[in-house]
Amino acid sequence: MSENKTKPTDQDVIDFLKNVEHKTRRQDGFTLLEMMQEITGEEAVMWGSIVGFGSYHYKYESGREGDMPLIGFSPRKQSMTVYIMPGFDDYEDMLGELGKHKTGKACLYLNKLADVDADILRKLIKRSYTHMKETN
Repeated sequence: MSENKTKPTDQDVIDFLKNVEHKTRRQDGFTLLEMMQEITGEEAVMWGSIVGFGSYHYKYESGREGDMPLIGFSPRKQSMTVYIMPGFDDYEDMLGELGKHKTGKACLYLNKLADVDADILRKLIKRSYTHMKETN
């Protein structure tokens, strides 16, 4: 079984964000860093190219297991990706009010933070983080 490539590293979060080429994603990254630190009360840790907060252990029926951050984000080239680990089944109410976005299984894709309601994003992050903290 292959090893999970997403794991905590010693890379400095500030250095990582300073080196994001896309100016808006870099600025939005610093905004999300501050927002998530405030919401979680945890220090950010680099998990590969993900800025993560906290961690949980998962184990699938297949036997694959590993650790992931409870919440995190990554300033990807295509979009800012916010990782909402429980998925979006219980978040439809907030997503309807959020603003311009796309979703994947556990990924919230934002072109820029200016496209979304910051208060709704904050509530979404807080609810997801609290859910993961309570269930893992």
